[in-house]
Amino acid sequence: MPNAESHSDHQSAVRLLACICAAAAPVKGAEFGPDVVGILHAQTRLQALDFWVRYPDYLANELINEFALTSDRADLDLARRILDDREPDLRRVPMIRFHFGAYEPVHNAISILRSRELVRQQKVGDPNHLRETAYLLTSRGRDAMQRLADLAPELAWYRDRAAVAARVAGGAGASALKDRQYLQKEYAATPLRGTIPPIEDHVRERLRKIDEGDAG
Repeated sequence: MPNAESHSDHQSAVRLLACICAAAAPVKGAEFGPDVVGILHAQTRLQALDFWVRYPDYLANELINEFALTSDRADLDLARRILDDREPDLRRVPMIRFHFGAYEPVHNAISILRSRELVRQQKVGDPNHLRETAYLLTSRGRDAMQRLADLAPELAWYRDRAAVAARVAGGAGASALKDRQYLQKEYAATPLRGTIPPIEDHVRERLRKIDEGDAG
């Protein structure tokens, strides 16, 4: 029996495509093919970015951390808007904590992207010792994400929040991003195979203290 593509698989495919588009490093030349425009190294890095899109309250918390480092009010305003727009309630897609952090199999969603030539995979190593999976973004995939974003605000949201997640991540590798996520005690305290809980109350409290400091 063929494996039917579910609605949730399509949602995940759009979200992962947004993350790959936002975080892929530009490719020069035709090393990976004439139509490949970017590369994102490591499935664990993709999942770390995906986590921040799936948990807007954790992303807002990272924006507050950015504000603490740079004093850029734009980050603080965006964190506040994420909460005011109820993104943690309306957009959260729960993930399970495994040994190395938030995880969900991406095979079905990536298969959708691959079947449409939006993304390709490059595996490093052999089947018994796979060292890395890289994701190759094609020009068709980049254009598809832009067309989807132009179709509706709900789809543009994926593009925009993935861009924020990629900016917050910067050039950090997969392990460093996972370590940052483990710094949040609710994340770290989640039992293995347990659902990672929201931290919206904690983020609101941080914003309140910042506002009180400004008022003082």
